[in-house]
Amino acid sequence: MYKSKITGVGHYVPENIVTNDDLSKLMNTNDEWITERTGIKERRHRKNRNDSEETSAFLGFKASEMALKNANLTSKDIDYIVFATLSPDYFFPGNGILLQEMLGCDTIGALDVRNQCSGFVYAMGVANAFIKAGVYKNILVVGAEIHSFGLDFTDRGRGVSVIFGDGAGAVVLSATEDENTQGILSVNMHSEGKYAEELAVKFPGSKFGWADRLLTEPEALTPEDIYPVMNGNFVFKHAVTRFPESIIEALTKAGKTIEDLDLLIPHQANIRIAQYVQQLLHLPDEKVFINIQKYGNTTAASIPIALSEAKQEGKIKKGDLVMMTAFGAGFTWGSVLMNW
Repeated sequence: MYKSKITGVGHYVPENIVTNDDLSKLMNTNDEWITERTGIKERRHRKNRNDSEETSAFLGFKASEMALKNANLTSKDIDYIVFATLSPDYFFPGNGILLQEMLGCDTIGALDVRNQCSGFVYAMGVANAFIKAGVYKNILVVGAEIHSFGLDFTDRGRGVSVIFGDGAGAVVLSATEDENTQGILSVNMHSEGKYAEELAVKFPGSKFGWADRLLTEPEALTPEDIYPVMNGNFVFKHAVTRFPESIIEALTKAGKTIEDLDLLIPHQANIRIAQYVQQLLHLPDEKVFINIQKYGNTTAASIPIALSEAKQEGKIKKGDLVMMTAFGAGFTWGSVLMNW
């Protein structure tokens, strides 16, 4: 029976650093306010907000190049792509096929996952199932986002816009038949769609007939339709409940306990959420990897960026029990537990 393991990791972020002080020049905010509420000091934005070259697919391409090199593989070794993003280059087609072309892969399958902050966990769940079923041997799993093009940098949108950044992360997930080596031990994925509009972008969804309205009544579109809206306190309360539930579920399914865990890599949504979950589970600082202070919330990219950095910094060693966990819009949430 096949088992899947991560054989390569990589990440890429734009060079342009945007600090809290930079944002204070655009809206009524300051470094102290942002840091206290989110833990974020800076984030990356593509240099030109309207750049048609530095897209989420391009960021995913750069992260994938690093992951392939780390795995000692080439694009020709990849037989499937799973690309998680909420900020695709086009409304359709998806970014997976754009990445296939950029990398020069063979005419392999490419799937897009639209599960926002939980996107990478969902993508890993899909890829893991394909490998366990013996369908594919090497799957490129990518999370990439360009948020900066679609944020409201005015006082009206500051509660959301200070949080998000651009970036990408990628892993190569490969098949192994050795049950005693590294690999994914358990996966869980959940959703609760009744809260869909607590964190959402409505435009250009088909529900509200935007195409006709955009042509005939452009003034009918409001900022709340176009830009992300978030009920912050409501999201926080659900996140700090679902995170630990999912973590314990993944550990229990694998016959492990929280004491066995070597490193928790949570979705980098808000440092207060991560700290709350850490305290609830009685995890010491060295067992939780946080990099939100440098990149902000990069949605589907946050976990693979953190995973890649943790490996670079020597925070993960062979045999470590590592947990990746996420919660986001939908609501959706889930975890992946693995032996490194």
